[in-house]
Amino acid sequence: MQPEQKLVLVTGAGSGIGRALCVEAAQRGFAVALCGRRQDALEATRALLSTWAPHLIIPADITRPEDRHRIVERIRNERGALDILINNAGIVEGGPLETFADDALARTFQTNVVAPMALTRDLMSLLMTARPSRVVNVGSIFGDIGYPEFTCYSAAKFALRGFSIALRREWKRKGIGVTYAAPRATRTDAAVAFADLIAKTKMNMDSPEQVARQIWRAIACGHDSVYAPAPERVYVLIQRLFPRIIDWSLSRPS
Repeated sequence: MQPEQKLVLVTGAGSGIGRALCVEAAQRGFAVALCGRRQDALEATRALLSTWAPHLIIPADITRPEDRHRIVERIRNERGALDILINNAGIVEGGPLETFADDALARTFQTNVVAPMALTRDLMSLLMTARPSRVVNVGSIFGDIGYPEFTCYSAAKFALRGFSIALRREWKRKGIGVTYAAPRATRTDAAVAFADLIAKTKMNMDSPEQVARQIWRAIACGHDSVYAPAPERVYVLIQRLFPRIIDWSLSRPS
């Protein structure tokens, strides 16, 4: 492996935005460590990448401490450093709050918040070795605008955004940057959870490839955050400055 070739670890690499992030990374000359729960899905993503580069397939469930340890040891043994960590893995569940059992609440936060925080912590030493390095947390517009019937998902993405902001300030002097990405609805399998909302609001949808390009442009520029294009970006600004307008918009009868 050429010393100058940098390594990026992408979680949730077996489909959707994660797969597109891997393809874009390879096109930009990175070696990619593909992480996800399903070996077959990871191999399908690997088949889309350049054949000459030393990409890694690491089947793992990042909610499990032993799997996170295996990720760390694999990268430590084969590379000794990690240039970019992209925390992309996540789950989407919608519905009224009263329909969520305790295990559903725990599952959403464990996958979308606790696991990426723990994996980032566990990989800190490898990120330190590669400085300047970067952590990228893939959130959602729902991490700025809380949507009815997506209370648990919105809360988890708000938490991930807060983690990203705090970590960016905490690790700035360490030479590790942090980027928070907030894509809008994307044409992936997970979009099924948003089907009714998309139909009701005529929500704009991006392809995974569009989202991946937006995120990688932000990484290349060292941006602290990257948001979906207008009109969603405008809605985020309105939410921050005039939240009652969003309250009114989301509470109107359908």
